[in-house]
Amino acid sequence: MTTVAPSTTDRIAAALRRLYFVRFGFAVAWAALLFVTKSDLGPATIALLVLYPLFDVGAAVVDARSARATGPVRGLYVNVAISLLAAVGIALAGASGVPAVLRVWGAWAIVSGLVQLIVGVGRRELGGQWPMILSGGISVLAGASFIAMASAANSSLASIAGYATVGGIFFLVSALRLGRAAENRG
Repeated sequence: MTTVAPSTTDRIAAALRRLYFVRFGFAVAWAALLFVTKSDLGPATIALLVLYPLFDVGAAVVDARSARATGPVRGLYVNVAISLLAAVGIALAGASGVPAVLRVWGAWAIVSGLVQLIVGVGRRELGGQWPMILSGGISVLAGASFIAMASAANSSLASIAGYATVGGIFFLVSALRLGRAAENRG
């Protein structure tokens, strides 16, 4: 593990904190929009569904740029690739219906959750990462449940809105904890 100078650690923690606040706001707003359109898998809903992994791509790129000084950011680049594939997969699955979307979303949640868990464990020294570690583990479980829900006769996208909301709350908690960790270092 690489030891990071306090000034670099503080700079990275501050950048992550800002990013996590943005991710919280986006997730909650996105979930509200999806909840409103959840019963209709039309072009607007498919575009909304594709937007979420594309936003994740942008967030991972910003994260990787700010964290480069701490060492390898391979997990973040893996997340970029996974999220790009998910966006394409969701766009294609949208033509097949809600069960297909749930399967693709579930697979993405499992793999990206594993990546989030690994990145969070690697960043423990920054503080505020336990919510990210828990969120990654929960994402894996939620992904499996999305895949299972796809087989139900009345599968719905409402669970994805709930998933995004919970994920957003984890980002908020992590941002708040990063602030507290920075105060303790200062």
